[in-house]
Amino acid sequence: MNETLYSEEKDEFRNSLATVTKEGKRKWIYPKKPKGKFYTARNIVSIFLLAFLIISPFIKIGGHPFIILNIIERKFIVFGIPFGPHDLHLFALTMIAFIVSIFLFTVVYGRLFCGWICPQTVFMEMVFRKIEYWIEGDANKQIALNNQPWNKEKVLKKFIKQIIFFSISFFIANIFLSYIIGVDKLYQYIKETPSQHFSTFLAVLIFSGVFYFVFSYFREQACTLVCPYGRLQGVMLDQNSIVIHYDYKRGEPRGKFRKNEERQNGDCIDCHLCVDVCPTGIDIRNGTQLECVNCTACIDVCDSVMEKINKPKKLIRYASKTQIETGKQPLFTPRAIGYTIVLVLLTFLILFMLINRSDVELSILRTPGTLFQEQPNNKISNIYDLKIINKTFNNINATLELENIKGEIQVIGKELSIAPQDVTEAKFLVVLPNENIKSIKTPLKIAVKSEGKILDIIDTAFLGKVSK
Repeated sequence: MNETLYSEEKDEFRNSLATVTKEGKRKWIYPKKPKGKFYTARNIVSIFLLAFLIISPFIKIGGHPFIILNIIERKFIVFGIPFGPHDLHLFALTMIAFIVSIFLFTVVYGRLFCGWICPQTVFMEMVFRKIEYWIEGDANKQIALNNQPWNKEKVLKKFIKQIIFFSISFFIANIFLSYIIGVDKLYQYIKETPSQHFSTFLAVLIFSGVFYFVFSYFREQACTLVCPYGRLQGVMLDQNSIVIHYDYKRGEPRGKFRKNEERQNGDCIDCHLCVDVCPTGIDIRNGTQLECVNCTACIDVCDSVMEKINKPKKLIRYASKTQIETGKQPLFTPRAIGYTIVLVLLTFLILFMLINRSDVELSILRTPGTLFQEQPNNKISNIYDLKIINKTFNNINATLELENIKGEIQVIGKELSIAPQDVTEAKFLVVLPNENIKSIKTPLKIAVKSEGKILDIIDTAFLGKVSK
């Protein structure tokens, strides 16, 4: 790469953070309001994501929520399909597939997730930042407002902004709560007094405070200091990863633009606008940095500058280091191919398990450590353990019947009634006449039925002495 770009002077940025002063104090970032085709596209994506987030709890399929993520009770509904603790293997595989997909997209497309889909970026840049621009104005007006004395205008604008920020944070906390307890129960809680559900109300206030703190004060620090993803990209990115790059070959050496003067420098006119619009305060011309969330604001503003000076766009663009240096972009790399194969295999495995997932899971086993028991009227019994997992939204009233031999089944204790998303365990006796036992180990087929329909037929064995 250009040796001038990576000289000691150019590398000085690595010794400091864009959001921290030389004295170690917080340096507040005032990004200019972005505009351009990428910003418009991000607005559309954000509207879709926010609409999905807000509307999903209100959608019902067959009278049941579209999505419920009840971590506390370990009950989940995803796209109308109920899941429970018995589906832990599916969730584990899904999480692994999700992590692999992040690795794959990072290897190929860098921090695309951060700039376009991450809730922190969507809420910060597309909700809270827009409100700030609306109330206080663009970056220069915000700086002027913060530097002026606490007069009527400043107090009013700051007060209104903070009230709106907390109100939105409280709304977000309630939306997230609706994903846990359901919108019907949330509506019931709202109608009742906070004292009736004090622990839930307190949790909502705490989360509202956290959201308010993050979006009103902590802001980009969540991406640069807290989020581990930015640091992980250092080991996931390679020279073929497509991230936001400054074309130093075309842009260097930098120099101010003067009208009607033949330009001897590169295309970069050192206007500093790519830094001014960056929400994390970095200079993208210094190369890939962990603070860059790939928000594309620098691409839009640089393109607008190139238009004004009649230069080609894409001085800053989505590209790989290889593409900047050689002009060629490899379509496939070994790492990308490896992650893709793993992701495809995991996806097919998850789909296969979902397609073959039954509504009811049954198991019947002879009670360990027991043999046969002699019963009156020349009969013999065995005791069995039964476990029924109801994965549906409906109650199941189960009955047991022998399919391949004459005998009777006696359920010990309660009836076999299984509530939705519940598990029932019971014991039962299989009683056979002694004359029906032809061997020490007699094969049994036990049908589990509900409302006349066979849920499953379980194969097991009956132990007993052979009649003479």
